[in-house]
Amino acid sequence: MYYLRFGLPAILFLTLTLGFAVPLGQDSEHGVYLADMDTKVSACVNFNQYANGGWMAKNPIPAAYPSWGTFNELAERNRDQLHEILEAAAKNTNAPQGSNEQKIGDFYASCMDTTQVESVGTKPLDPEFARISTIQDLTGLQAEIARLQRYDVNVLFNFGSQQDRKNNEQVIGGAAQGGLGLPDRDYYTKSDDKSQQLREQYVAHVARMLELLGDEPAKAADEAKTVMSIETKLAEASMTRVERRDPDKTYHKMDAAQLRALTPNFAWDGYLSDLGFPGIAEVNVAQPSFFEAVNGLPKSAPLDDWKTYLRWHLVNSTAPALSEKFVEEDFNFKGKILTGTKEILPRWKRCVTATDGELGFALGKVYVQKYFPLEAKARADQMVHYLIAALGDDIKTLPWMGSDTKQAALAKLEAFTPKIGYPDKWRDYSAYKVDRGPYVDNVMNGELFEFNRDLNKIGKPVDRTEWGMTPPTVNAYYNPPKNEIVFPAGILQPPFFDPKADDAVNYGGIGAVIGHEMTHGFDDQGRKFDAHGNLKNWWTEEDLKNFQERAACVEKQFDGYVVMDDLHQNGKLVLGESIADLGGLTIAFKAYEKSLEGKPRPPKVDGFTPEQRFFLAYAHLWAQNARPEYERLRVNVDPHPLGRFRVIGPLSNMPFFTQAFDCKAGDPMVRSDRCVIW
Repeated sequence: MYYLRFGLPAILFLTLTLGFAVPLGQDSEHGVYLADMDTKVSACVNFNQYANGGWMAKNPIPAAYPSWGTFNELAERNRDQLHEILEAAAKNTNAPQGSNEQKIGDFYASCMDTTQVESVGTKPLDPEFARISTIQDLTGLQAEIARLQRYDVNVLFNFGSQQDRKNNEQVIGGAAQGGLGLPDRDYYTKSDDKSQQLREQYVAHVARMLELLGDEPAKAADEAKTVMSIETKLAEASMTRVERRDPDKTYHKMDAAQLRALTPNFAWDGYLSDLGFPGIAEVNVAQPSFFEAVNGLPKSAPLDDWKTYLRWHLVNSTAPALSEKFVEEDFNFKGKILTGTKEILPRWKRCVTATDGELGFALGKVYVQKYFPLEAKARADQMVHYLIAALGDDIKTLPWMGSDTKQAALAKLEAFTPKIGYPDKWRDYSAYKVDRGPYVDNVMNGELFEFNRDLNKIGKPVDRTEWGMTPPTVNAYYNPPKNEIVFPAGILQPPFFDPKADDAVNYGGIGAVIGHEMTHGFDDQGRKFDAHGNLKNWWTEEDLKNFQERAACVEKQFDGYVVMDDLHQNGKLVLGESIADLGGLTIAFKAYEKSLEGKPRPPKVDGFTPEQRFFLAYAHLWAQNARPEYERLRVNVDPHPLGRFRVIGPLSNMPFFTQAFDCKAGDPMVRSDRCVIW
């Protein structure tokens, strides 16, 4: 799936946001905010500073966050509302056993019960540590790998369900590279000083965690080096993030015989039985070369080394649910070192986020009943259809796309499935056991429930009602195999969407978000899927060449943006999101202009034309302050550009923006080599 914001690895629990303060004008309650601006800077020189400089000056990063922006501010408001729901549920000890209210209340209560968390320590994990310690051979090692994967412990590789990209009505198994403790394979392979320093800090962190489990310091230090050795071999066999962006390169469907031929030393039949799903007949192996390397790894190190690796990943996975000393050490590396965050979030905030993670659709059902009005859903749905119509009009007039490709593109657009607010069918958590016992047990039970729920889909028709985000989430996504655009209730609020604001602000806000997700269907990845969601080329050779030339312009543009020192955005990594930003904003502006046809021109508000308010509203979405450590992490692993580049990047390509602010050729916000796709 392709997200509006950014999708960092599970190692981080973070959001990107922007905030609003004093309204633009004394009587303006909805829309653009003057106090967020820095009008001492010309809009044509640096629009991000012009639109957001006041906000950035007034909003230093809170100590418990790696960055702060609009997404955070809205996410915090949503979290306050979820907190209220969960506090009430936790107090209701009479909720019917097995009900959603009982489960969200008990999960949250167990998380908040620090006395119990401290008293049990790692005892709930002792049976698993015992299983690891008694592994006798490679068969036992493989069985334990399968068992830990069922609890979402990242060992050796990842396994789950996925739509068959070339027969998208069916669900098959999916195996992909994994097994690392650092955020990305490049952290193991890069030779620069910063990367070497991070590896040393990671080894020290692993050693400290193993000491907390009771290992002597010298032994823990040696064990940490063992972990690094195994993970480095896995990293060296892994595809880069840029390579993984190509869906053609990560589709290799295999049957049982092909799996055995790929990895003769890895018993897939036994592995699938150990998972509890022996009947899986087809598996997409995303990175065959990785699995060829995995085939020889178990024999390349002593069994005790593998036991150390498994112990580390078990404690690494569960650390946030353990006693304070584990939580602190986990945060010390993942928070302070990797992102520069100064202090950990209050426990209640972590517990709200965890409940949403494990029981998000049970919690989300209460959330939308209390906080998401039907009129917001209706108006958002209306805007989605306006934007679909605008993109259709644009496709029909593209000078670089031929008639055959246009026909296929319009068919794909017509087949889009919009999902607004919340699912029509709510998730069934009846198989998930939750009580007020040890918090880590609830977490592991939740991971096991989700694993079984996911793998139970294999071999069955695709459930097109399923959602990939919970309703309170401040984000949105496009899913190519389902050809769907999804907008959770959590993002359908100010500053993204305000039913009481004027159209200029809403088209610049949620309109650009909608356009962004729609354009993902035609970016460098989404363009490879047809109207039915199958991986299939529907472009003529000439039109594909024209598209790739235009995409290369965007790639080059973002390669040129300097983050800090000699660190640049990676144009190839952020290409899809940058195309979606440019296309989405272009389509949203055209849709807004079309909405004005036959109506009186809206007046200026505090001296700003409606077109200017459109672009100001868009820019405010990406106002952000971020710590340098966090920006370095994002540039390495995130396919989304940093916020400031999401403002100046697309706008500097748009004649509509140039005209709105009367910019001139040669101004920094007017690119001489404009990138134009839509």
